[in-house]
Amino acid sequence: MLLGSPVTDLLCPPARARTVGELLAPTSPFDKKCGRENWTVAFAPDGSYLAWSQGHRVVKLVPWAQCLNNFLLHGTKNGADAVGARPPRQGSESSPKNKPCEHVIDCGDIVWSLAFGSSVPEKQSRCVNIEWHRFKFGQEQLLLATGLNNGRIKIWDVYTGKLLLNLMDHTEVVRDLTFAPDGSLILVSASRDKTLRVWDLKDDGNMMKVLRGHPNWVYGCAFSPDSSILCSVGASKAVFLWDMDKYSMLRKLEGHHNDVVACEFSPDGALLATASYDTQVYVWDPHTGVILREFGHLFPPPTPIFAGGANDRWVRAVSFSHDGLHVASLADDKMVRFWRIDEEYPVQVAPLNNGLCCTFSTDGSVLAAGTQDGSVYFWATPRQVSSLQHLCRMAIRRVMPTSQVRNLPIPCKVLEFLCYQI
Repeated sequence: MLLGSPVTDLLCPPARARTVGELLAPTSPFDKKCGRENWTVAFAPDGSYLAWSQGHRVVKLVPWAQCLNNFLLHGTKNGADAVGARPPRQGSESSPKNKPCEHVIDCGDIVWSLAFGSSVPEKQSRCVNIEWHRFKFGQEQLLLATGLNNGRIKIWDVYTGKLLLNLMDHTEVVRDLTFAPDGSLILVSASRDKTLRVWDLKDDGNMMKVLRGHPNWVYGCAFSPDSSILCSVGASKAVFLWDMDKYSMLRKLEGHHNDVVACEFSPDGALLATASYDTQVYVWDPHTGVILREFGHLFPPPTPIFAGGANDRWVRAVSFSHDGLHVASLADDKMVRFWRIDEEYPVQVAPLNNGLCCTFSTDGSVLAAGTQDGSVYFWATPRQVSSLQHLCRMAIRRVMPTSQVRNLPIPCKVLEFLCYQI
């Protein structure tokens, strides 16, 4: 099993990531293999819920705190039906609407993507001409968007499991969904119909804009932390950055040699991680388009002409930790890897068969990964106390793009550190 350089692995092998728990999807003797896939896992912004697609049209919502308690009480193996308390009875005064409770949602079609969204009342709808709206989203509103095989997007009230909106405009699979982090309830969807669409849920799901430019399927999309930039990735080696104030393309990032299937910004917005079937995870400076780090899953790395053939090392997913120091990747070689952004080789690894997606929990302490059989597996994130220098760097980079940092009258080494070049 190749994790990096054979010499490096022999002298200093990566540590084994600590297993936290697992949620197993229910099975039956007549289960079809196709349609069971867990394509997506998501955590609510406030950490209250975990959602994952169990396959066969079903999304499971469980209170995350209760889920962790079950892991601690019952060890590492937990059936999906055993997690969480029973849903409260209708009219129960001891169970207010906003108290987390378990839900099972039948979406009516295969679920490919999930995203949680929460509202900030001060954020107004971008549509200023409509005064009446069907839904008034309050401060305690928590929504779940589900992207389906038939091109539809269904919006659910997380606390009640009620269907609120049914968005119909895509003509192919909705492969990914992402909410703007600013609480505006702006939703972006990525589809196999080669487009991204921007929806305003505060305007009853009005479709505001279609972003065109991808030559083929769009696999994924992600907002920068300040909601100003959107990254989208797809087939034909595509990585695009979009200005979400003008809805125009900023730049195209070139470097991958096969389809790019996942992307995520660092917590300060200074870095962008992309995962590709070329067996590589690249960490970019999204403001300059420069590749700062390369995390390889095959040694030696394949030459460009063969990068599409190493399908037992295809990288399926990537996620940035909340400390800004670690990146997690999931590949077809049955391994999950944790990387430090300043090291060339993984610091921790864990075995996982048939993995499809991964994401860090809201507080960053746990990594969740979904598999082809509809299950979810969890590992503890590598623990490391962030240095004061790194915390200062993140604080600066949250408000300053690379161009502004480079104009600061400070020593070159400090500039390089602030730009993640060392």
